[in-house]
This record gives sequence, structure tokens and C-alpha cells, in this order.
Amino acid sequence: MFNYYIFYEIQQRGKFIKVFLIFIRDEDFYQLLPPELIDSRFSKDRVQVMAFPPIGIETLAPVVRQHGHEVRMFDTCHPRMKAEHIAEAVRDEKPGVIALSFLSTTSYPATLDMAQRLKQAAPDTPVIVGGVFATINAKEILADSPDIDYVAKGEGEELLPDFLVNLESPGKVGGLVWRSGGEIIENPPRPIIDDLDQFPYPDRKSLPIDYIESMPLDVPAVLSLERFCTMQTSRGCPNQCVYCGIPSLANRKWRHRSSEHVLGEMQQLNDDGYRSIYLTDDQFLLNRKRIGAICQGIIDRKLEFKWGCEGRVDSVATDQFPIMARANCNFLAFGVEAGTQQVLDRLKKMQTLAQVEHAVSEGKRCGIETIHGFFLIGSPEETKEEILESFRFAARLKLDTFGFNRLCAYRGTPLWRDYVERGIIDDVRDWKKWFKCSDIDPTILAGNIVNQARQKGYILLFANRIFLRPFQTIRLLSRFGRYMKKADIMKLLWSPFRKRTLTLKPSLPAPMIDLGLTAPVREVVYRA
Repeated sequence: MFNYYIFYEIQQRGKFIKVFLIFIRDEDFYQLLPPELIDSRFSKDRVQVMAFPPIGIETLAPVVRQHGHEVRMFDTCHPRMKAEHIAEAVRDEKPGVIALSFLSTTSYPATLDMAQRLKQAAPDTPVIVGGVFATINAKEILADSPDIDYVAKGEGEELLPDFLVNLESPGKVGGLVWRSGGEIIENPPRPIIDDLDQFPYPDRKSLPIDYIESMPLDVPAVLSLERFCTMQTSRGCPNQCVYCGIPSLANRKWRHRSSEHVLGEMQQLNDDGYRSIYLTDDQFLLNRKRIGAICQGIIDRKLEFKWGCEGRVDSVATDQFPIMARANCNFLAFGVEAGTQQVLDRLKKMQTLAQVEHAVSEGKRCGIETIHGFFLIGSPEETKEEILESFRFAARLKLDTFGFNRLCAYRGTPLWRDYVERGIIDDVRDWKKWFKCSDIDPTILAGNIVNQARQKGYILLFANRIFLRPFQTIRLLSRFGRYMKKADIMKLLWSPFRKRTLTLKPSLPAPMIDLGLTAPVREVVYRA
């Protein structure tokens, strides 16, 4: 609902501003829908892209409008929303502020290029950037790019409207990092937002894009052609895994929207025809009572969509799997990470193998259609035999899909800080880089040995699935076969064994909906 008090305040100040909200993607992790899959349900005026929607800017747009401003959104996965197209729109429409949202170090170069092009088109228009990478590296970004004027640290729902009101006095804006006379100034931080129910639901209609439910792989892997979107019902994570930067960004605090607010959005999505929803919460399975209330509301309202989420195996809410299944939950993803307790402890995962087995078995027993396991290999002091044991452990679990990815270090994580303290990483020089741990840590097996173990492990795992669980394997391949060519399925199955020239494309996860969040922790398939 429009806030007339805010409207009156802005009217008095004369601060009506046109804002461009631009989400900048890593081009390796989206694909246009193959022409043979496009059907009559999709509008000819909208492109179809296999990608997660940019929920960060979709969330900010109605908030900014609520404060009386005009908003236009861009997503660079659209073939007519590349840097040159947006620069032309800037020249034609003359926005008062340009806000760039991006996730990680891999999309930072594209962000620099975008900022440069837009500055050339409108030299006097302020450019502000936000997102997780920007939050962690705010001062460094301003020192690195003369085309970026401001960096927003943290959540954007309060910061961006405050910035728009105080364009002439940026020192008043909490959480803003900016320049003054050549000096970089960092304003005091804003407190994290506790009341997440206060904001309107995201704008999923303004972008002329239909986002297709898919696995972000090298080959097209469409999961369904149902109308698809993402939601976020909570923010943050209280745990402290060494490879994850989420807890440090929100001081390990977990916040959530009320079940009533979540169900209101779900009802709206259901009425708008969405039939597949992915919850991007970093840790959805944390509050039993809230999960039960949401699921019961889905059942009582007879909402028709199917949905999926991620969570930890040690969550107290695993006893909610039965009602989740009845409420149409058809996908669960767990960060298993390793098949030995020693490696789990080194990663500070704070979970046991017994908890992993229990969570996966309970999910399947209760009727969850697909359960995915994320694994990491190449951890400190991990032996080749321990890597193979992770594959054997995965083979024993009732997982439907899985991914084994090499451990990497990126800024903002405990692992990065450890490497800085050990002199392995130079924090000043390396701030915009990421590293495969096996390439820099002498306590980790060499990369070629890790890859050899992974290939051997996949052979063991695939053989187990084919000979010991043939029906489960056939069902999975049949699901892929609905929308994939046989050649693409074979390419997908062969991908773990081919020589890799690509490197890791990390998508730094966000604990909050800010200027940058678009994805769950594991939206991107790590290819390292």
C-alpha cells in the first residue's frame, strides 16, 4: 500500500527521482530457452531464460516506488538489456540515479564495464552499486573504479530510499560508502532489518522475461515449463562453516517473515499462475512452528504450486518433512559436504554423518520427490581415500542428485581470513580474486590428484546408481528427457569425466535481500 506520509515528505522536498535498477549477471550461468521448447503458454513479448529471477531488484523496485519514485528494471540476461542497450536507455530517459546489483567476483568485471559505459552516456548521473561482493569490498571498489560513485553496504530496502532523499548530503545515509574530495568515506553501518513483514511483495511483472526452472549446467537442463519464480522467507544463518561468508554479514543472526506474510505472497503467486517456486532462504529448516504454519496454510488454501528449499541436516525441523510433502514440497537440498566426520569437523560443519543419513532417509520416506546433496572435495588435510569415501557415502544415501565441487576460498569467509593470517593470500592485492584451495594450500592434495579422485568416485557412484538403484535412475533420466535431447543427456552424464578448462564460477551467497541477492546458496553449479 502506498504510504502517503512518505509521499508528502518527498513531495515537500521535491525529490521525485527516476531510478534504473540493473542486475548484472555472469554470462556463463544463464541460457535462453532453446527454440524447440518454447510453447504457446509463453508470451511472444517476453524472452524465456533458464535462470533464477533477480529477486534483489524485484524486491527493491516496489519499495522505491512506495517512496514516490519511478523505477525501471533491467536484467542483463535479456538479449536487449546488454550494456549498450542500457546506455542508450540512459541517454533517452535520463534517470536521476543508476543502481547496479551484482553478486560475486565473477560478475565484477562486467559491472565495471557497465559503470563505464553508463558514465559515458550520463557523466553527471550518480552510480551506486550493491550486493554481497560490494558489501564486503566497498572501499576497494571505489578505489578501483572512478565510474562508481557510491557503494551500498548491507540491506537495500531502507538504504536506497534514504540515499535518494539525501543525494545532496550522502553523509547522512547509514551504510553508504562514498567519495568526497578524493577521500573515501565510510558512513556508520545501518542496523540489520528485523521486521521483514513491512515491505511489499517483489515486482515480478515489470521485467519482460519468463524465468525457466532449470539446472544451471553447461547443457540445457530444463526441469519444467511451469511458470517459475523464487521467494525468500528468511535471511541469514547462525552457523559458521569455514567456506561461507553468510554468518559474518548478519552477525550470525537469522530473521524471518511471519507465516501470514509468506502465505500472502504465496497466494498472490498462485493466483498469478506460478506453479513452481524455489525458496532461496539460506536456512529454511530452522523453525518448526513456522514451517508447520506455512505448510498448513498451503494445504488449507489449496495452493497448487510445487516448491523446493535448502537446509541443514541437523535442523530441528526435519520432523516437518511429512507436512512439507503434503504441502507439495518436491525438492530438498542439503549441504552434506563430506562423507567422513574428520573432514566435516575441519570444515566446522557441526553435523554428523548419522544426521545426514537420517535427514535424507526421512525426506525420501515422507515422499519428497528429489533430494540433492552438495559435496566439497579438496579440503585441508583431506586424503584421496577420504575423497573416495565421500563418494561411497553418497552412494549409500538415498540422494536423487548430487554435486562434488572443489573447495574454494573467497573474501569474507573464515577460510579466506585463515589464509591471510598464514600469508598464503594477500588481502590487499587479492581482494577481487578467488582461489581453489588445492592450488594455494600446501596441506591439500594437488588439483590433478583431486580431479583424478573425483573421476574415480563418479564411476563408483554412477555404477551404484545404475546397478543398485535402477528405477530411481530411470525416473531421473526420464525427468531430464522431457525437455533434453538424448545427446545433451549423454553430454551431461559425461561432464564429470572430461578435461576441464573452465574454472570455478562462485556465486557468493547473500543472507539478505539487498541490492544484489538473486540466488540461493547453491544457485550456481561450481565447475572446478
